[in-house]
Amino acid sequence: MTMNMNNRNNRAIIFKDQEHEAFYMNGLQRCKCQDANHKALIYCLGISGDTRQCVERIYDFDNDSVKTECLGEGWITSGSARIVRMAFNLFCNGTPSAYDLEGEEKVRECQRYTVEDLFCCEYAVYFLEAVKVRYPEYCFPVDLSAFGM
Repeated sequence: MTMNMNNRNNRAIIFKDQEHEAFYMNGLQRCKCQDANHKALIYCLGISGDTRQCVERIYDFDNDSVKTECLGEGWITSGSARIVRMAFNLFCNGTPSAYDLEGEEKVRECQRYTVEDLFCCEYAVYFLEAVKVRYPEYCFPVDLSAFGM
């Protein structure tokens, strides 16, 4: 596990390995924006070698949009699908892969975004870290008592 200091909130980000950290640094440079949404997206997509290798099939850097159809491709495993759904959720604040579906299929796809479905896997610790990257203002609040408040 390697760490890198994130200047925005002065805390270390936990990475799975050096490849994850390198992907994050390089991927952020490719993004048009480096806000918390993009940081969480790139962080998640860097967790696995499969998602790193297929990032162009998951996210369109030029149009700044997710490619939901990737979830139906042959390279997707149950683990990489969890990573992609977590990344999509943190980036889009929703369940974008369900938007193209109807009826029961739509309901089933939405259920794949639940905390239990996403976090019950080997990547849970990195998903928690991704939430911290996406929502630092809530995960690392300022202690106002130090200011007499």
